[in-house]
Amino acid sequence: MCGRYTRAYTWPELVALYGVALGKSNLQPRYNICPTTPVDTVVELDGRRHLAPMRWGLIPAWWSKPLKELRLATFNARAETVAEKPFFRSSFKRKRCLIPATGYYEWHTEGKEKQPFYFTRRDGQTITIAGLWDEWKNPETKNRCFPAQ
Repeated sequence: MCGRYTRAYTWPELVALYGVALGKSNLQPRYNICPTTPVDTVVELDGRRHLAPMRWGLIPAWWSKPLKELRLATFNARAETVAEKPFFRSSFKRKRCLIPATGYYEWHTEGKEKQPFYFTRRDGQTITIAGLWDEWKNPETKNRCFPAQ
């Protein structure tokens, strides 16, 4: 996945595209979504799809250290290795989600200059990005966190 993306979809669009259960209705556009921020994900629970907020950046349930000690970029698994890498494989087997997006950014670096390029669907419709998630308990605060990648 990319390092930044946008959302400018509406609740009726999500209901039509994913068949999510009714609930949240006032989705505000966001044009610079970055890792570690809350993002919308579509998950299936009890046979129904729901829109669930999750932290962008996977933290496996087995991670027992404080979050500040997690120094890996866990928001971008590679399709070629996601099933084998210990950090991702359990979630890849059991906990997948969909991440709706309107577009995403990629950067081209030339020398010291970085030029962002914005990608969207030609027809302007929502893009669906494959995601992984897990449930992690913060050892410092004992709070549960639902991080996604």
